[in-house]
Amino acid sequence: MMTGIGRLGLAIGLLMATSANAELVALTGATVVDIDGKAPVKNAVVLIDGEKIQAIGPAGATPVPAGAKIIPLDGKWLIPGLMNMHVHLALNLPGASRVYNEGRDSIALRMLDNAQKSLRSGVTTIRLTGAQDGADFTVKKMIDSGVFDGPRIHTAGSSIVATGGHGSTEVNGAAEFAHAVREQIKRGATWIKLGISGGISDTHGEIAASPFTDDELKTAIEVAHRNGVKVTGHNGSPLSADTAIDAGIDGFEHGYFLTPPVLTRMKQKGVWLVPTIVVSQAGAKEFYRKIGSPDWYLARVDSVGKAHWQTLQNAIRIGTPIALGSDQYPWEPNEGTTATIREAELYVDAGMTPLQSLRSATIDSARMLGVDNQVGALRPGYFADIVAVDADPRADIRALRTISFVMKGGKAIVMPAVGS
Repeated sequence: MMTGIGRLGLAIGLLMATSANAELVALTGATVVDIDGKAPVKNAVVLIDGEKIQAIGPAGATPVPAGAKIIPLDGKWLIPGLMNMHVHLALNLPGASRVYNEGRDSIALRMLDNAQKSLRSGVTTIRLTGAQDGADFTVKKMIDSGVFDGPRIHTAGSSIVATGGHGSTEVNGAAEFAHAVREQIKRGATWIKLGISGGISDTHGEIAASPFTDDELKTAIEVAHRNGVKVTGHNGSPLSADTAIDAGIDGFEHGYFLTPPVLTRMKQKGVWLVPTIVVSQAGAKEFYRKIGSPDWYLARVDSVGKAHWQTLQNAIRIGTPIALGSDQYPWEPNEGTTATIREAELYVDAGMTPLQSLRSATIDSARMLGVDNQVGALRPGYFADIVAVDADPRADIRALRTISFVMKGGKAIVMPAVGS
């Protein structure tokens, strides 16, 4: 049996066995929040070797190796980097500021700018749920290669829909759907998004309409799953939901008009809901005014707001799996904070505990993506995606409004102001 001295020696040896080419960083003085609800680690030392967390422990039991770069975060609370699961980095809604005839180069530059702003706001992982002209794959490659800073990107490529529906790539019939799914996967999509009901920004049709045939929907999901890729559906239709659940879909976006029976089936089958509640509530009006949204668009927003809120409350009560997504840019201002953080606050208003809401923005989103062994929690071996706030967000989710430090993969992106 190893003695206490032996264990201490082994721990020190592990701390010193760092990569020769990686900088060792120590975050000191903060309290580390345990995302599973266990007691936090006070006055902690977080040791980071290159991109990953090497050790976490109280200062008295976690020595800082000589030569490590020390980042003091006294009095702060450390949580995992936030995750936003419904993002359009080149969002282009109806309005006075809508960009028409935009080329792929302009799209890519807008996406990169919004990706960098998202990261600086504390969002270290995003899932793109519909992009234009393949620019998302280029932006992801540039960020992954380290050429530019930005969040980790999971992308669905171009959203696929039956002609006239809510989406970008319009096809018809099971064979065309199969081809469209394969094409997005070939280009690098790690999710497939299907527009299986109408949308708020559509100029025609009902939001709860269901344009797919059963054969089209089942074929698209089968082809994606055979290629090891998950499928989500833009959906507000209970009818579409039942068919999609039967076909094995992995998640729904928005869920405007989903009923308790549908939400219960989702819980039973492990189908995720990404609510994007901010887009139909009062806080988004500031954004819609800024982009000059037309009256017809605002009327459609208002028409779904109450039903959307009821769906969220029912989903929380039932226990439907929920991962946070905003639909607005992750950094976009919304009621005095960002859209990502406001989304988390609204979950609490609708019935979640602050910890449940925090989990929806971290480890639960990671679970949905299938990367919960890499990100979404502060644990040894995980990527050092870390943000610091001024108070315990498990007590008050509004603590997320005080983000002052952002790190992604061991690289400090935002540092606290001197004396803060």
